[in-house]
Amino acid sequence: MVKNHLGLLQPGQIATISQLHSEPGLHQRLLAMGFRTGRQVVMLRRGWLSGPLHVRIGTTEVMLRCREAREIEVTNVSVKA
Repeated sequence: MVKNHLGLLQPGQIATISQLHSEPGLHQRLLAMGFRTGRQVVMLRRGWLSGPLHVRIGTTEVMLRCREAREIEVTNVSVKA
């Protein structure tokens, strides 16, 4: 389990991706969507009752399952200005 992961962010928070801890198939899909080490990700919305997470990475907006977000390690968490 990743200690500080994308699934812990609240709407409006920004973080930097530090590592992907996913299985190979998901890892390739995340890379294709732009999830790479060093990229900033913004939490836009959280689904109700552990529903999907709506995030922005660059100019791309993506919906992720909570399970997938827990496999994306983040650092430098801050609030969007």
